[in-house]
Amino acid sequence: MKLDLLVIAVHPDDAELGSAGTILSLVAQGKKVGIVDLTRGELGTRGTPEIRLQEAAAAAHILGLSARENMNFRDGFFRNDEEHQRALIAAIRKYQPEIVIANAITDRHPDHGRASALIVDACFYSGLRQIKTVDNVGADAKGEAQEAWRPKVVYHLIQDRYIKPDFIVDITDFYEKKQESLLAYKSQFYDPNSTEPMSYIASKEFMEFLRARAEEFGHVIGVKYGEGFTVDRTIGVKNIFDLI
Repeated sequence: MKLDLLVIAVHPDDAELGSAGTILSLVAQGKKVGIVDLTRGELGTRGTPEIRLQEAAAAAHILGLSARENMNFRDGFFRNDEEHQRALIAAIRKYQPEIVIANAITDRHPDHGRASALIVDACFYSGLRQIKTVDNVGADAKGEAQEAWRPKVVYHLIQDRYIKPDFIVDITDFYEKKQESLLAYKSQFYDPNSTEPMSYIASKEFMEFLRARAEEFGHVIGVKYGEGFTVDRTIGVKNIFDLI
């Protein structure tokens, strides 16, 4: 299945936190969007890897994704090395996305920056035909040889730490649905009735921060809510009227 956009992020819920509004906007336009989670988030304070997988599937349904896979890399201990790059290259070639969104280039959680570098490198190497891979990602894998494929561009989430965005997407019409996708992760986010141990992202203040961040980015472009992204290279447009 060829995708228009593939979000590759290290933990289940990273994609929703940073780009759910953008995903929903693109799906509403008829684009095919998928998510590849690198790990099951097994080092998380709350929940279990099995619960996280169930929650990711529920969020995928809310977002209207065309595909979602989990690479089952070791949470916290994956590396940007040949083994992990080759595995991720197979996923990129499977879905042949035009655009990839990756984790933030640097962030509070060390996994985010390390995943960002891994994703960028894998996207580049995926375009080299001398690197041979087979379709071995997901339950529908056929074990067939894959063609080289390089996404046109890689964008990066802005996650916990503030990074000045290179561009901002208007998600005003989709913010409440974004919240719904986040709350699919019942084990992770604020629930006054939960008996799980408290964590940084499980506080009421964290949910308030997410809304404030979306309002801040929206304010910058003159709308109610926005999601910001960064890019490693200068963005070009053919029509300046595409800008808002």
